[in-house]
Amino acid sequence: MGSLEEERSPLEDGLLQSEGSGLYTGDGSVDIKGKPVLKENTGNWKACPFILGTECCERLAYYGIATNLVTYLKSKLHEGNVVAARNVSIWQGTCYLTPLIGAVLADAYWGRYWTVAVFSPIYFIGMCTLTLSASIPALKPAECVDSVCPSATAAQYAVFFLGLYLIALGTGGIKPCVSSFGADQFDDTDPKERVKKGSFFNWFYFSINIGSLISSSVLVWIQDNVGWGLGFGIPALFMGIAIASFFSGTVLYRFQRPGGSPITRMCQVLVASFHKRNLEVPTNSTLLYETHDKHSAIEGSRKLEHTEEFKCLDKAAILSDAELKSGEFSNPWRVCTVTQVEEFKILIRMLPIWATGIIFSAVYAQMSTLFVEQGMMMDTSIGSFTIPAASLSTFDVISVIFWVPIYDRVIVPIARKFTGKVRGFSELQRMGIGLFISILCMSAAALVEIKRLQLARELGLVDKDVAVPMSIFWQIPQYFLLGAAEVFTYIGQLEFFYDQSPDAMRSLCSALSLLTYCLGNYLSSLILTLVTYFTTMGGKTGWIPDNLNEGHLDYFFWLLAGLSFLNLLVYVFCAKKYKQKKAS
Repeated sequence: MGSLEEERSPLEDGLLQSEGSGLYTGDGSVDIKGKPVLKENTGNWKACPFILGTECCERLAYYGIATNLVTYLKSKLHEGNVVAARNVSIWQGTCYLTPLIGAVLADAYWGRYWTVAVFSPIYFIGMCTLTLSASIPALKPAECVDSVCPSATAAQYAVFFLGLYLIALGTGGIKPCVSSFGADQFDDTDPKERVKKGSFFNWFYFSINIGSLISSSVLVWIQDNVGWGLGFGIPALFMGIAIASFFSGTVLYRFQRPGGSPITRMCQVLVASFHKRNLEVPTNSTLLYETHDKHSAIEGSRKLEHTEEFKCLDKAAILSDAELKSGEFSNPWRVCTVTQVEEFKILIRMLPIWATGIIFSAVYAQMSTLFVEQGMMMDTSIGSFTIPAASLSTFDVISVIFWVPIYDRVIVPIARKFTGKVRGFSELQRMGIGLFISILCMSAAALVEIKRLQLARELGLVDKDVAVPMSIFWQIPQYFLLGAAEVFTYIGQLEFFYDQSPDAMRSLCSALSLLTYCLGNYLSSLILTLVTYFTTMGGKTGWIPDNLNEGHLDYFFWLLAGLSFLNLLVYVFCAKKYKQKKAS
């Protein structure tokens, strides 16, 4: 798998050093008023605590809902295993689909800061609505009486899912912007700040998991043992703290100007190349149209060097005889710059790498669905204390919190000695390691389920919907492996989609990386549906019945392990073929 470290000549490095040593940033960043910013007074690590604090609190709020949501749907809304798991997967998928909306608004019109500012209140309103739905008696379904559980009314469902999907909409403006906005605080033309930016992504993910740790331990216990009203109210409070933290750092932030709609620019390339489909692409790429200025015609973007792939798109940058005679190059629907064409090419090159993240996200989705349902059928007690099944996700978080500093402070320096890369591994190598670990995670989950079902048969519990006397702590290895896989794959994705994306498309590319979560959850839901359909044909019990003692959840985990192995093979092939971005 190839390196993504940009190769620069000593002369280029010297120029960067000269540019990076100035008083002002060299990447075009400005302050809140649109004026050039002084390096000494803004950005860098001094601005990051506010952004990391925002992410930590926002993720605490999100995971405070998501981690135990399947339990709420089953115990309070009285849904079955498959329906509850499907609803959670669809909602989580939507939470990672809406970032496409926020990304387009951020890159095209508002910028990352104002997009977060607009969508945060929507998120907060959704949290409050959800809290009310779990607190006000009229909005809650009646409790079960013996084995009779009354269904929720249409109005109760409406209020609950309104709150859930307002949260999903709110995440759409925050998720694609916060990580990119944090990376914007480091000047890409300054070699020293560029190295720090690689470290920022590690600590950004660390902050996410600090919030997740509190959610999966303290909040899950409150929800199961104190009440869902308070259990949802605390995340709402922390969302308010997240908003306050974000605005508190305003005077220290560096801002990138929005560069216009990336979707419009891509459409212009397609239209212009189609219009000139009969023209011959010149062998000399310098004859293709590009501005003579130092900066690109696209606001907030550096120029991109021409590449030889996808030559059909180069036709958009051909100067026709009529255009050369008139000297009129201002219609982007007829002639595009090389940089604009290369933006489109970069997105096309990224797509195969992006697609391989979908299977990984389907594996990750099991942590909040089938891992929890598996844990609910195991012994959750330690003496007189009962552990909520969803709290086992704490070990995933602990794994991430353990591996992030180990990776940043131990693995990277060691790997650097062997690879010669500043970041130890390239982003592609890092992601590949994570995909391999995900196979081990699913295999571990399958082995635990095999042992659990064997014990159920030995004790005559197959026909009884009761927990098997096997400690829930047998799930720790699968959670710990999933956490290790996250550190390699998801943080690698953050770096890859920021560093390799065109400058004026960074929010969009961050949203594309988040879209793998979305499609992974939808894929998980689709696989669940198909497996349930085919394994219950002819009146059979199926792999995942409401009583898991009668099923074969292990087969489902082996299925995901097999898909993950095939996915890794495809990924290695695509990674070897990938060609990195070349910014001039």
